[in-house]
Amino acid sequence: MVAPGVKREAGARVVETHGVSQRRACQVLAMDRSSVRYRSVRPDDAEARAAMKAVAAERRRFGYRRIHIMLERQGITMNLKKLRRLYREEKLQVRRRGGRKRALGTRRPMLVPDFPNVRWSLDFVSDALTDGRRFRVLAVVDDYSRECLALVADTSLSGLRVVRELDALIGRRGRLAMVVSDNGTELTSMAVLSWCQHTGVDWHYIAPGKPMRDTGSSRVLTGDCETNS
Repeated sequence: MVAPGVKREAGARVVETHGVSQRRACQVLAMDRSSVRYRSVRPDDAEARAAMKAVAAERRRFGYRRIHIMLERQGITMNLKKLRRLYREEKLQVRRRGGRKRALGTRRPMLVPDFPNVRWSLDFVSDALTDGRRFRVLAVVDDYSRECLALVADTSLSGLRVVRELDALIGRRGRLAMVVSDNGTELTSMAVLSWCQHTGVDWHYIAPGKPMRDTGSSRVLTGDCETNS
């Protein structure tokens, strides 16, 4: 019985059960009467709680730090410590699981683009050199024109490298509306979320290996940049 709220509940129960005065109940429980009479003036933050629960329901593997960025994109700004408190009070903690932690794909349906440079799809392919060293290739495809916009090969492709390559593409081809990718760790990193917040580009996640379910397209990225299934 340490928290003030618990003490207030205990004092009220003693008064109601035993019919003693509030002063007597506070003496028995070694409480200060001002603590019992205190009424919180803290706002309930109903709007922030509702927005936070909506984001958590849509992106179920996002923790409070990533939710903080998503709320800032909606114009809801608050201290990260306060957001963490609300996050814990709403019991939105992500359950730990084995293996790599990945954000689940969103469930928002997408329309097939009618023009080029509206939606780009990203995916990684990998291979090995003759000496056994692994390397990866980032493939970027325009979903309307089927044009391969970029093939970036390196032994390491982090989230920062991905957004840097996207900035270079936007500089050459202009602004786009949406990026589609799976939920790999590089593509759900803080660097990617911050980039979406600053640029206003929507990022749609799909479950790995299921491009047709969310996009309505049979396009799958491969080593040749794309094939039709």
